[in-house]
Amino acid sequence: MNDLIKQLQRVDQRIGYLIHIKDSADWGNLAEFQKKAEQLKNTVFDLNKAEFRARLEKLEDSVRFLEERCEEGLTSMERVRIVRSPLRFSLKDILENVYEEHSELGGEGEANIDPALVVAKANIVRRIKKKPYTSPVMIIGQEVGHGEEFRNGGSCKPWGNEKAMRYMKVAETEGIPIHFYIFTPGSYPVEEYPGAAQQIARNLYTMTKLRVPMISVISEGGSGGAEAVGMSDFRLMFSHGYYSVISPEGAAAIEGRVREGQKVAPELIERCARQLNITAADNLRLGTIDRIIQEPHLGAKTDDFAFFARIRSEIIRATDEVVLKTKSVRGFRSYEVKRKKAESPDEAPQIDIPWDLGPKETERLLRERSRKYRNMSTQSFGVINIPTENMIRSLYSATEKLWYTFRYDVLKNQQKQMQKTLKEVSGEGTALVNRVTAPFTTVYNKLFAQREKKKALALSPSVAAQAAGNYCIIADPLELTDTYTSPLANEDRTVTCPNAEKHGCQDLWIPDLYGEFCGVCENCGYHFPLEYQWYLKNIFDPGSVRIFNNEIFSRNPLNYEGFDERLKAARSKTGMGSANLTFDARVKDINLVVTMLFSDFRNGTVGSAEGEKFVRACDRARRKKRPLLAYIHTTGGIRIQEGTLGVAQMPKCTMAVREYIDAGGLYIVVYDNNSYAGPVASFLGCSPYQFAIRSSRIGFAGPRVIRETTGIDIPPDYHDTRNALKRGHIQGITDRRDFRRHLYQVMQTMGSPSLYYR
Repeated sequence: MNDLIKQLQRVDQRIGYLIHIKDSADWGNLAEFQKKAEQLKNTVFDLNKAEFRARLEKLEDSVRFLEERCEEGLTSMERVRIVRSPLRFSLKDILENVYEEHSELGGEGEANIDPALVVAKANIVRRIKKKPYTSPVMIIGQEVGHGEEFRNGGSCKPWGNEKAMRYMKVAETEGIPIHFYIFTPGSYPVEEYPGAAQQIARNLYTMTKLRVPMISVISEGGSGGAEAVGMSDFRLMFSHGYYSVISPEGAAAIEGRVREGQKVAPELIERCARQLNITAADNLRLGTIDRIIQEPHLGAKTDDFAFFARIRSEIIRATDEVVLKTKSVRGFRSYEVKRKKAESPDEAPQIDIPWDLGPKETERLLRERSRKYRNMSTQSFGVINIPTENMIRSLYSATEKLWYTFRYDVLKNQQKQMQKTLKEVSGEGTALVNRVTAPFTTVYNKLFAQREKKKALALSPSVAAQAAGNYCIIADPLELTDTYTSPLANEDRTVTCPNAEKHGCQDLWIPDLYGEFCGVCENCGYHFPLEYQWYLKNIFDPGSVRIFNNEIFSRNPLNYEGFDERLKAARSKTGMGSANLTFDARVKDINLVVTMLFSDFRNGTVGSAEGEKFVRACDRARRKKRPLLAYIHTTGGIRIQEGTLGVAQMPKCTMAVREYIDAGGLYIVVYDNNSYAGPVASFLGCSPYQFAIRSSRIGFAGPRVIRETTGIDIPPDYHDTRNALKRGHIQGITDRRDFRRHLYQVMQTMGSPSLYYR
């Protein structure tokens, strides 16, 4: 009878699980089945064993039928609920059932620096021709736990992601593969050092060039939190998992413009979950993952041991595939891996593929990784195709590459080597001459020093003044060019400075404020927002701005409902095809490449077109040996209507930045107005030179998201530039009126000798 009671408990749990997935007991008569299960519990000792078994089996058959129906018609939001179920397996279950002899690093349980992020050194056993081979690996991933509050639901704090980065470098030092497991709804949005956004950016920057194979497996992948440990050479995803730019509830709140405290309609949440294309099948089709690991019906749970064997097989196969791509001789082994996958997906290939890489293999690994992310989401934006123009552009680009390579990599390097040799020889000669003539120089100085001193004193003040008068006043070339006045200056009225009560600022007459004062309060220095055109016309040398890649434009790759009309309105308003304006410019005759995210087009959000234009700007700056300026007029983050195609721009653009910096480039980021979320947590936050215009705001998430996620009310100045500077997220604050001068100073004093003007 005890076995039957346990069986009843399992059936009751399955009914509760179905109710959780459907978010209702009304579907498929679940409420009635729940009552029957309760009646059986109450009459367990009133019925004989045969009758109890018959009723239980009938109930179990009904539940099994509903489970099959539910699996056939799972919606995107129902998959989200499966992932969030407390019955679902976690990283700890994987460690115990997939790997051998794992040791948690950096603290354990509540004593961990961040219990939501687990790092472990483990062994994985590969059986090759019935013989066990043990390989060490580093395991890094989020741990949601099974009800433990201290795990924070898998939302990592910045110091947890910092720990992940530290042990990535340990794995690189030891030359062992890294297996990432992603179980997070998103990162914990706090700005305290090292900062949520900035630490994710550092992680991504590190992962671009880690010299070991990396495999990631996604169960619940929430935006930037997933990317913190998600960039890899091969991306797997569980069939019932989800990977998204934002939670369906968050997307619904934005789409429905729901005010804080108001309830979001369930229908809107369901619609957003569907439109975001968050399922494993969606992501495989979009190319943001490489393969799906099939789960049992309605998702795997903690006791699905056959499923853990499948994970072991898939993670070994994925690691083998990544390593094989780096090998010079791989034909038959590659065939064997593919054949084994087709014949028996739950069994790992039985061939020996060593996971340690030599120097040449490591270089191939990095090239493949770069190619993988550069090609991601390239079908998701539009390009105006004019065949003749495209042919001329390609020819010009190839010629330009040859010219700059010859000019700077060949001629300039030779010139530098010659100058260095001459300097060395000259230095030795000078030292020799000085040694021989030292006694004579000493005698001369003693005899004639007094005479020179008297001559200097003989110069009267009147003569000195006359000499000084011969100089004329020369205009400062680093003053603002003053070739453009904001149209905001046309309004004849006054405006009150937001700091008037605190600093006693006088009301400002608008023609002065937006004209002579450059939108800056003369008393306290508060910066009123200015349109991006003001910077184009006033910061750079007159006539030097030359826009490129304007043929690339944003599209609606997910066919998101109503988004085509919004894009059309943005194009009509701005005359631009995307929120990223890329151009060549000059500041006091120093050429630079600029990529500008501006607010007028969809609040400066980043999608596939913006990411592609950024990557091409990095390539252009690298090819021409020019500084790269990312001026962020405004960015609202990653564009949610492009789903994970938008999220893919985080690793893609960070890869381009890393390759540009490694080639000796100078990458400067300047924030203005509001800069938040994904771009700050990736290709902007990884810059070693980040500055902000005074009065701008920088962060990972806005006040409302922080309040809803953490329950903490942040102070009004939480995202101010002064606080960002104190936390070490930026390196300086600049006044808008000094922006041109400061930019020139940075280009003159920072960066490597590889820049063309050095």
